[in-house]
Parts: sequence; structure tokens; C-alpha cells
Amino acid sequence: MFKTIKQDAEAIIIEKKSKFIGNAFYVESEKEASEILNKIKKKHYDAKHHCYAYRILDKENIIKRQSDDGEPSGTAGIPIMNILEKKDFTNVLVVVTRYFGGILLGTGGLSRAYSDATKNALEKAYEIEKEEGYIVEIILDYENAEEIEHFCKYNNINILEKQYNEKIKMILEVQKTKIDKLLQKKSSQNLQKMEINIKEEKYISKI
Repeated sequence: MFKTIKQDAEAIIIEKKSKFIGNAFYVESEKEASEILNKIKKKHYDAKHHCYAYRILDKENIIKRQSDDGEPSGTAGIPIMNILEKKDFTNVLVVVTRYFGGILLGTGGLSRAYSDATKNALEKAYEIEKEEGYIVEIILDYENAEEIEHFCKYNNINILEKQYNEKIKMILEVQKTKIDKLLQKKSSQNLQKMEINIKEEKYISKI
């Protein structure tokens, strides 16, 4: 289980005419972080700096990267990383884009500005917890839908999607600790025709 953010978010601060645009993203790989960083650079192609830091879970290890992107050493990437570590956030990328306003801020002023832009973006992104789990597809008869919905509610299993065709198809987020309970549910006399397909293993939001 780890702490991360619920949604992507942006926050802007102005410090002595320099604009700092903080963007926070939920990411699951370095490749994804790199792709997002490239999009930010294209979007703000005329900005002077795109400083960033991220912490990404890779199996049992946390990969950490940071960059000052031309700012004085230690004034941008480290302040961003320090906040991620202080909040113990994982699978989070923060990019702070700076438009230079013509007035030098000094090392202390730069560090504060990058820190503030990071804090503000993360506050807007909202803190959540994630845990190991599965995305599961179940297909069942209409008369069994209420029983399964009650089961999911009682066990804090999130129903992501419902599709109504000849039968009902539901997409669930199931905690690793509860997958056996769902599989056992199928053994109920009236649910033996229910199909259960584990689609993927991933980290899911803790309810």
C-alpha cells in the first residue's frame, strides 16, 4: 500500500514577475513520466525551465529522478523531491515550468517558489491510498445483479462500470486480499453460472 494522488492538477504562482506553473501527475512508469514531460515542454515551448521530480514504484523499489533544468544546482529539482518525500507520495510526477520575469530571485527565492508551486499542485490533486488488486470482469444474469451489488458494497469493492446486454457485465476493482472471497461467492447455488475473468493486476484506490 502507498500514498499517491487522486487526479492530475495544476497550480500557478507569481514571484517577482516570474510565473511558476506546477503540474502534478499520477504515473506508473518512467516511460509515462518521460512522455508527460515531453508534452509539457511542447505545450510551454517558450518557457525557460521545466524542472521536475518523481518517485515511481518498481516492484519493491522506488525509482527517484529529479532535474533543475538549467536553474542553479539544488534550487528546483531537490525542493520538488523534498516535498514528495515529506508527503511520502509514490507514483507521482511533479513538473514546474518557469517563465522568467526578468528579476533574479536568488537561490532561496527559487527554492521557495518551486516548493510553493509543488505544494499547491499536490493540494489540488488530493491525497489517496492505493493497494495491490485486480481489475475483474464478471458476467451474470439480471436476477443476480442486486446480490452482487450488495456483496460489493459490503466488501468495499468498487464497481467501475456496468453494461446491460443479454446479461449484465460489471467491471470491478478488487483488492488482492478479497479476490478469494469473490471467487468463493461464485460457488453460491444461484451464482454458479456467473463468469469471473481477472483482466489485469494493478494498484487500485483504497476505499
